[in-house]
Amino acid sequence: MTARLVFLGRLEDLAGVPEMDVEPGMLATVLTKLDPALAVELLSERVRLALNGRLLGEAGDVVLAAGDELAFLPPVSGG
Repeated sequence: MTARLVFLGRLEDLAGVPEMDVEPGMLATVLTKLDPALAVELLSERVRLALNGRLLGEAGDVVLAAGDELAFLPPVSGG
């Protein structure tokens, strides 16, 4: 079974897909398998993370289990 990464806003444009299934494991390991430019953007301090619908404070020790969904939320601007 896999975990799912969900890319919102401009991050979807960078990823080229709205979501991606990945092998479970430590987030740092999962990100090494992505395009390096995308991984750098996903780890930006301005990008918020939501694991299974709950906002996280930091990405440092996130471990994805089978069936988890991790959403990457870019900063929002408006006018």
